Amino acid sequence: MEKIMIIDDSPVQAAHLKNILESDYQITTVQEPQMGLSYAREQDFSLILLDVVMPGMDGFVLLKKLQEEVATRHIPVILITALSDIENEQRGLTLGAVDYIYKPFHPMIVKARVNTHIKLYQYRKQVEYQSMTDQLTGIANRRRYERVSEQKWQEAIRLRVPFSICMMDIDHFKKYNDTFGHPAGDTVITAVSATAGRYLRRNTDFLARYGGEEFVVFMMGDSSRQAFEQMCRVRRAVEELHIPHSGSVSEWVTISAGGTTVLPKRGDSFDTFLKIADTMLYDAKRFGRNRVVWNDENMRQFSE
Repeated sequence: MEKIMIIDDSPVQAAHLKNILESDYQITTVQEPQMGLSYAREQDFSLILLDVVMPGMDGFVLLKKLQEEVATRHIPVILITALSDIENEQRGLTLGAVDYIYKPFHPMIVKARVNTHIKLYQYRKQVEYQSMTDQLTGIANRRRYERVSEQKWQEAIRLRVPFSICMMDIDHFKKYNDTFGHPAGDTVITAVSATAGRYLRRNTDFLARYGGEEFVVFMMGDSSRQAFEQMCRVRRAVEELHIPHSGSVSEWVTISAGGTTVLPKRGDSFDTFLKIADTMLYDAKRFGRNRVVWNDENMRQFSE
């Protein structure tokens, strides 16, 4: 069931809207605009119904804040208002509202407009999912990684929790392709991504295909030791698939991984720590492959 949030300082009006919609949708009602902004950041809403006239922070100001944040700008917003002049309607639409519902409203009109925008939102999500999914493996692609990286980074800053970035790739992959062919190489990439995905299934984990045989992982909230040990489990699980490799290189297909954990603060650059993770991957290769090398919160390196 799709989730809708109603932000309205009037409990009576919020309850009326909820009564109209709750048979078809999961409804959350909020009276405080700032609380509505927090809920929008933390939960997965398909639509927001936002009253324009509220004390303190009016609907226009809140709409602007929702549009400015990466985590909330994708949520469609319908403004609920008694202000029927063209100037206010133009202002709301310019700020990013998808529609207006005027007071006093008719239940059938509310249902019809909400249903239309929920369907549009679902269609857009499906199109976005397809455009941000790697066609070979079914995991996130480079495009989705670029969007999620900034979102997760800012979330870690806001929540003041550790953020781990890990780069991993398949050892001697060119040699594997040269020996067994590209279709077999695609099968290996798929097997590695599926294996990693079984260990990175929490809401705080993110796995994407970075390019070719290389992958990128985010973990939020884990210490450096916890993140390191999780990637060690992934590495061992890939080795235990026992996918034969060329005997002149190694017996089985393996991966190497390099990562870093940081407690990010405002002003820190995500790209700086991505480069550190990439350097750790380089060290894992240099130290003999089939291993994990990590950089902890105090910039100290350790490995398997």
